[in-house]
Amino acid sequence: MKIAIMGAGGVGGYFGGLIARAGMDVIFIARGPHKEAINRDGLTVESGLKGQFNVSAKATDDTVSLGHVDLVIFTVKMYHNSAAIETVRPMVGPDTIVLTLQNGIDNGDQLSTAFGKEKVMVGMAVVQARIEKPGVVAQLGHLGSVTFGEIEGGITSRGQQLRELFAQADWSVELTDNAMRALWRKFIYLTGSAGVNAVTQITYGEMRTLPETRALIINAWREIVDVARAKGADIGDDIIPWCETSLDSFAADGMTSLGNDFRAGRPVELEGLTGTVVRMGAEVGVPTPIHSTIYALLKPAALRIESNLSK
Repeated sequence: MKIAIMGAGGVGGYFGGLIARAGMDVIFIARGPHKEAINRDGLTVESGLKGQFNVSAKATDDTVSLGHVDLVIFTVKMYHNSAAIETVRPMVGPDTIVLTLQNGIDNGDQLSTAFGKEKVMVGMAVVQARIEKPGVVAQLGHLGSVTFGEIEGGITSRGQQLRELFAQADWSVELTDNAMRALWRKFIYLTGSAGVNAVTQITYGEMRTLPETRALIINAWREIVDVARAKGADIGDDIIPWCETSLDSFAADGMTSLGNDFRAGRPVELEGLTGTVVRMGAEVGVPTPIHSTIYALLKPAALRIESNLSK
């Protein structure tokens, strides 16, 4: 199977690195110094789960010359979706599978519009990972799993085939018959915690041990739960305890990717996370005062980052 990793950042670099270590045919779609370092020195993964390893890997930004691949693992930040879809398009043939492992709740819809729903599978990655420097990706702590499946639900033969492939690559992986439920649950957890983290700029350890901050995060989750249920989403009755367990599982000295990106002045996924909650709440008539406040507080900084990067 010929595999392309669209986005060789923390998530794509870690899981793609495991695929490369297993000797499978994989290429990373990357650019700039990261691409050059991978082609020159290989990809180094520094992992709390798998140890440190280096793999000889190929990276390119020329997808036209690659031709069709069997699987595209789509891991770019949501604000890159439009450009990344066009980058991926030359690689998508009649039998190509496009699997998104992104944050957010509507990436599968965007990919389905671009390539057809029959080509798209959706999943979620639970992992703390980042680029340490060009050619080097770090996975932090003890979280590093993927849950995936079909947009419409059910277990298919292609899903089973991919699960076996990922297991051979030493992924911690689950094939689910209700992938959208898994995505909604992650979206609720991530958006509630990430918004608060981006505003406060404190660590996971501080967020979960300060009673007032933890209560704010829980109430932020509850807002999204109300929106999700108004939209008819299946999220389960245990969603808040599950979110609390997730919050308590991340490395105490870490931060959410949204918080880190605001701190570093990098492009942010504010629209795909907090902004989406505000918009969906308005659509279904569910008030979202916490997320509306977080959005109003963070939007000026997001616009400033965008302006600075465009200079």
